[in-house]
Amino acid sequence: MRILALPLLAAALAAPAHAYTPITLDQAMSHPDWIGPPVEAAWWSWDGKQIFYKQKRPGSPLRDTYQAGAKPRLIGDAELANQDIGTVIYNRDRSRAILLRNGDLFERDMKTGVLTQISRNTTAAAAPQYAADGRSVQFRVGHDWFSWNRAERLVSPLALPRAEKNPAAAPDEDYLRSMQLRLISTLKRQKDERDALRERGEAERQADATRAPAPIYLGEKLKIDASALSPDGRWLVLAVSPKGSENGRVGKMPRYVTESGYEEFDDQRTRVGRNIPQAQTLKLVELSTRKVSDVTLDKLPGIDSDPLVALREAQKLPAQKGQRAVRLDDEGDSMAWTGNGSQVAVMLRAVDNKDRWIAGIDLSNASAKPLHRVSDMAWVNSSYSEFGWLPDNSTLWFLSEESGYSHLYTLGADGKQRALTSGSWEATRVQWNADGSLAYVMCNRKTPGDYEVCAAPAKGGDVREVTQLGGGVERFALSPDQHKLLVHYSSSYMPAQLATVSTNGGAVVKLTDTRTEAFKAREWVQPQFVAVPSTHGAAPIWAKLYRPAKLEAGKKYPVVMFVHGAGYLQNVSKRYPNYFREQMFHNMLVERGYIVLDMDYRASQGYGRDWRTAIYRQMGHPELDDYVDGAKWLAANHQGDLDKVGIYGGSYGGFMTFMALMREPGLFKAGAALRPVTDWTTYNHEYTANILNTPELDPEAYKKSSPIEYAENLRGHLLISHGMVDDNVFYQDSVRIAQRLIELKKDHWELASYPLERHAFVQPESWYDQYRRIYQLFERTLK
Repeated sequence: MRILALPLLAAALAAPAHAYTPITLDQAMSHPDWIGPPVEAAWWSWDGKQIFYKQKRPGSPLRDTYQAGAKPRLIGDAELANQDIGTVIYNRDRSRAILLRNGDLFERDMKTGVLTQISRNTTAAAAPQYAADGRSVQFRVGHDWFSWNRAERLVSPLALPRAEKNPAAAPDEDYLRSMQLRLISTLKRQKDERDALRERGEAERQADATRAPAPIYLGEKLKIDASALSPDGRWLVLAVSPKGSENGRVGKMPRYVTESGYEEFDDQRTRVGRNIPQAQTLKLVELSTRKVSDVTLDKLPGIDSDPLVALREAQKLPAQKGQRAVRLDDEGDSMAWTGNGSQVAVMLRAVDNKDRWIAGIDLSNASAKPLHRVSDMAWVNSSYSEFGWLPDNSTLWFLSEESGYSHLYTLGADGKQRALTSGSWEATRVQWNADGSLAYVMCNRKTPGDYEVCAAPAKGGDVREVTQLGGGVERFALSPDQHKLLVHYSSSYMPAQLATVSTNGGAVVKLTDTRTEAFKAREWVQPQFVAVPSTHGAAPIWAKLYRPAKLEAGKKYPVVMFVHGAGYLQNVSKRYPNYFREQMFHNMLVERGYIVLDMDYRASQGYGRDWRTAIYRQMGHPELDDYVDGAKWLAANHQGDLDKVGIYGGSYGGFMTFMALMREPGLFKAGAALRPVTDWTTYNHEYTANILNTPELDPEAYKKSSPIEYAENLRGHLLISHGMVDDNVFYQDSVRIAQRLIELKKDHWELASYPLERHAFVQPESWYDQYRRIYQLFERTLK
């Protein structure tokens, strides 16, 4: 084993003599302000003549607002009161628009620009919409719905649902109570008088149009999770679940370095299978009568079948009884009314993750009508769940992965479904033009990591690319006049910037470049985007290769492989990477004689359903096959040395580092597992149950997928690094596998702990210390 002496280490981490200034570890891991803060939120002015954006203030966590221009103008605090925001809601003829800013509601007159404040509350308003007749604005505070009448400048309650027992309801039957009222006439008389006053008060309330409506009582055994008001003010749809349900035992996270000087403990999430989401039911309220009806779901296809029956039988668990448990797919955006209030669609997801339905609600009999279904024996993707209604009040649009890739569809009043996009690419981030004739979507048609904005006609036809920004488009917004797009775009070494382009395509007008002169002056190792062939029957594995421009003849290069986190994430794209520090580290490694491969292994985002679900019930197996293929491909094509292969990554990347060292110990000689999952039974339910079901139902999937089960195979050199106040992947994961390695008497491993860091490190000192250790690990084991 070769260990660098301190002077030698200092020289290795400093800059060698090159024609340009290479990156040092200290600078790569320093605060990213030296790069230049990226453009954050951006929006059009109400008249489309100006563009504003948010940007972090250097050396501070504060954000400032700027007006874009040849010389950006800082917006003073006094000007903020008249500012718009990124998302506005227009009325039907686009003469007015609603904006929600800092929890308060405003309306902008689009002809004069006059801004009128609607609400000013300590509790934030939410879900603003225009009433069907356009005369008023509706919104909710909590789950109470209100209307603001423009002519009267009056805010009035429309619906006041309450998860409480109706005080006017008859009390539960009780023998002693009945006896008292039968025997004591004074008590009986007092009760009758109260009842008469209450009934009279209710009659007066109903007859008096100036009075607020009475609350709608749902009972004390429920809690309200979501609500949606019809724009015509006639109906309210509610999603409710049982109140006081058992959520499982919570974790306790100790904090040792605290301002108080004493140890402190925080409650943390429960583990997978210990807090299975509660089933929700839907209720339909007719507001004129306050009649509450349960929405029946029996017509949803597959609602009565159990896709997990074989696993239940194998574990001798009770069979499913009745309908499968369902929930709204996304409580904030899973109920959509047409603009006239005639129809409502809800998106429901089975708690077992195998089905997603879009259903209409028959308002005459409170029953769900199936409109669309996506099923997957692995799990249904919740990322592509956008849907809504077109302005004709009869055409539903939605994203679906039914073809194997996320694409845009419409469903007309005639019941015919039409695919507006198709192919081996993905459509996301849908924005419709004002009349619903054209949809703009993010598209990656050229390669999976090449993103532009595409336009798709509602009647079908050719899909065209609107932007030509090198594949680095991140998001976009239509101008108020619908003639331009405001685009966030980036590239490998350029954080998000702003540009505009005509919706008809053509020349791009670039508005910002917030990088510092010091960062722009540097030369970088440009990643090569390569497609690594799979020997396991998968599609090519897209990767970013960092290597010297010219390889020395006859030389073999040590290999470092990087594994991105999150599992379902895409890092091999033309955009500025989430892992920008790691990219600079890869530059440094290339300067020191390594070649680096960063792969979008199976389960990564942007490659379609089959790529995503390949890891079902076997996390760490297809992905590791991809990395083995990658290492062998480097040896065959780029002079990679198969006797000197290292690997590292954080979170899911840390998990994969364990799987590499413990399941392929002959290939991977060293690895750094940062904030790693070591046992999936300790992770959260929302993510883990999609892929592995639950430990009770599918224990073999957890055993197969958890690195701690393979610890006896460790032969290489291992660095474990973890923040001690990590509230995502608990520090306990690393502590438990450390104890396992101790008991197995394993050598050549270490655990680095960071007392003040959570899952995503913040402090430059921690970043530096962590990557110093990674660099030293590779230097002493791969050189």
